[in-house]
Amino acid sequence: MGLAERRKALGYSQEELAQLVGVDRTTIGRWESGRTRPQPTQRRGLALALEISLQELDVLASPPCTAAGLEAAGQQQPNELQNAGDPDEMIRREFLRILTISGALAALPVEDAEVLVEGVNRGTPADFALMNGHLWQVYQLARSKGAVYPVIQDQLTALSDALAEGRGSNRPLLSAAADLFQLAGEVAFDGSRYSDAAASYSLAASVSKDAGAYDLWACALVRHAYVDLSERRYRQAVQILGVAARLAGKGDTNLSTRHWVASVQAEAYAGLGDLDACERAMDQAESVVDLAAGSVKGGWLRFDGARLVEERGSRYVQLGRLDLAERALQDALHQPALASGQSYRRRGAVLTDLAAIGAKRRDAEQVVAYGNEAISLARASGSGYVARRLLSLRDEFGPLSRDHRVAELGAEIAALSAP
Repeated sequence: MGLAERRKALGYSQEELAQLVGVDRTTIGRWESGRTRPQPTQRRGLALALEISLQELDVLASPPCTAAGLEAAGQQQPNELQNAGDPDEMIRREFLRILTISGALAALPVEDAEVLVEGVNRGTPADFALMNGHLWQVYQLARSKGAVYPVIQDQLTALSDALAEGRGSNRPLLSAAADLFQLAGEVAFDGSRYSDAAASYSLAASVSKDAGAYDLWACALVRHAYVDLSERRYRQAVQILGVAARLAGKGDTNLSTRHWVASVQAEAYAGLGDLDACERAMDQAESVVDLAAGSVKGGWLRFDGARLVEERGSRYVQLGRLDLAERALQDALHQPALASGQSYRRRGAVLTDLAAIGAKRRDAEQVVAYGNEAISLARASGSGYVARRLLSLRDEFGPLSRDHRVAELGAEIAALSAP
């Protein structure tokens, strides 16, 4: 059943449903045809009108997604991409464009890039993995994450062709596809397209299972848990992270997978108000420092403990341990990656947490100072992640909203998060 079938089952016309949700009839049509997805600010109203949960809405609004559908998923490109010319040439052109505009891979000569693309076109698994690694680098350094998506689509098409034609070993190609679907999910998640993100992560998990890649599989589930965490479904997140932990236990003990799972489990436990479980999970995550070099893949697995100070601070904010939180977060702001502005997303999240501490203390000056800087970073980066954190901050304002400066900050956050 899709959105249209659910609407008809309730006896609504598109016009009637549009009135209930507060959108135009054409918007309902686009949702039902799959051309667009409901924005976060529209999802609750739509779920209420359709008398379903947000989880059920995600299912109805998402395309079917199975491991067997990998080839079809890779080839479902918009018409403008299908008609853009020879796929091999498009991959080469788009990849070289990324190299040119990002500046992130300046160390890779154009000739090397062309050789790499030729290997991808032949279906060489090692070249697919290397290309994916470069795309992850570009994604991490790009201020606008969505700019990477067209190249991800092209890479997925090439992977689908290689699998369909039996070029190369199947298992490494499936692993490369699972890696790529996780990256596609990250782009969607950063853009607040939760249904698309969940679909990508589900497909990544399914393909990882077929590839027998336990660490990839566990990481796909961790990313899927973030969709639940973003909507404060902490118990559901704990459940899926428990499965991820078991999978990580079957994976490569030299990798940091199980430590990343523990770090995200700490966030879920903090959301449930369980201080003891949160601190146990954080302690397990921090043992990542005991691993030898090479425990981080750099793409689908990037957890090296570098963010643990800010993550512990954020967990203490959730738990109301404000003094502990502020010390950790101030330390995090002085870490090189945040102090130098290398990561707008990370710095924006820390600033938002510091503003939240001010809100809990009823300190308008602290709220406005840190909140305004976080908004500036969110605008500069276009990060949906920072925008979502700011929306949660606004929920903390309470009586401070009567202060005109805080009220103006709230209006700025609302404008930033508007669809």
